[in-house]
Amino acid sequence: MKLFIAKETHPGETRTPVIPPIVQKWVKLGATVAVETGLGESLGLNDDAYQAAGAEMCGLAEGLADADIVLRLRKPPLETVGAMKPGALHISYLDPFNEHALIRELAVKHISAVSLEMIPRTTIAQKMDVISSQANLGGYVAVILAAERLAKIFPMMTTPAGTIAPAKVFVIGVGVAGLQAIATAKRLGALVEAFDTRPVVEDQVKSLGAKFVKVDLGETGQTKDGYAKALTPEQLELQRKAMAKHCAGADVVITTAQVFGRKAPVIVTRDMVAGMAPGSVIVDMAVETGGNVEGSVVNDEVLVNGVRLIGLGNLPGRVAVHASQMYASNLYNFVEHFWDKKESRFVLKHEDEIIKGCLVTHGGEVVNPTIKALLDAGKEG
Repeated sequence: MKLFIAKETHPGETRTPVIPPIVQKWVKLGATVAVETGLGESLGLNDDAYQAAGAEMCGLAEGLADADIVLRLRKPPLETVGAMKPGALHISYLDPFNEHALIRELAVKHISAVSLEMIPRTTIAQKMDVISSQANLGGYVAVILAAERLAKIFPMMTTPAGTIAPAKVFVIGVGVAGLQAIATAKRLGALVEAFDTRPVVEDQVKSLGAKFVKVDLGETGQTKDGYAKALTPEQLELQRKAMAKHCAGADVVITTAQVFGRKAPVIVTRDMVAGMAPGSVIVDMAVETGGNVEGSVVNDEVLVNGVRLIGLGNLPGRVAVHASQMYASNLYNFVEHFWDKKESRFVLKHEDEIIKGCLVTHGGEVVNPTIKALLDAGKEG
C-alpha cells in the first residue's frame, strides 16, 4: 500500500504530520511512503532527511492521485478532495461537527475518511489520541505564555530586599490541558487552584499539589469518553458566581473548558474580568472554539481594564518539534494497529470499536451515526 503525507497549508501552522523516524517505521511495516516536497521545512527538516528514511518525494497532485492512504494534520482543503482516488483512506483532523461541506464532499468522492478527534477515549486507543497529546503541550505553553506576560515572577523568593510572594494561578477545566497547566505552574513555583465540573478529578488536582475548588452545581459529571458534560444555563450561572471570587484573587487565570462538538461555554464574563487586578493575565485556551472568556479575540492579545486576555490559537504549534513528534507517533500507532503484517496493508475493520467511533465516511456515504444525523438535520433545515 502507498501512503502519502501532505504538507500543511493552514496559515501559521508550524507542525508537520510526520517526521523521518516515523517514515522509517512505516517502511519497515512494508508500506511505500511518499512525502510532499518541503513537508518538514517548518521544523528545519529537509527532503534529504525523509529520503534517507525511505520516503519518495513528490508533488501534491501526484501524491494524492497515487495514494491508498492520505495522511495530514489539519483537515484537507475542500478543493483537494477530488484529487484523491476513489476508495482511498484519508486520516487527519476533520472537525466533522462543523465542516459539513467537506464531509459531504468526502462521501460523494467515495473517500473513507477518519476523523482523529473522534477516536474513542479507551485504554487501547490512548496511543492514538491526538487530542490528548496536543492538549498536553497546549497546557504547558499556556502557562509559559502567562509567565512571560505577567509582570511578576511565579515563585516565592526570600531576598535581602524582602520576600516576594508567589504568583497565584487559577486553572478552570481539569482535562489533559488543565492538568499540564497545573503541573507546569507548580514547577514554576506558583500557588495553584483549579476547578472542574467533574468531582472525580479532585484527587488528580491534589496529587499535583494544587487546591481543588468545590462548587455545588448539582448533578454534573462526564461522558463515557471522559469529556465534561455540558452544563445547564442555571449551572453555568452558579459556576460563574463562584469563579468570580477566585478569578479576582488570581494573578493568572487559564481556561481550558471545551465541550466536544459544541461551542465552548463562556465561563469568565466581562464583569469577572473587571473584578481582576490590572496587570493580571488570562489565557483562553478555548478561544478557537468560541472562547471561555468574554472579550478574548482569536490569535490576538487585548487589554480589558488593564487585564491582558491572551487568545492565541494553535498553542501546540509554539512547540512544533515536540508537537509534531507526538502527533506523528499517534498517527503511526493508528495505522500500525490496523496493519496486516502478512499482507502489508491497512485493514479497515468496521466492527472494531475504534473504527466505529472515528470513521466518518465510507463507500459513498456518511457512516458515523452522530455526524449523519447532524448533516441530515441540516438538509431538513
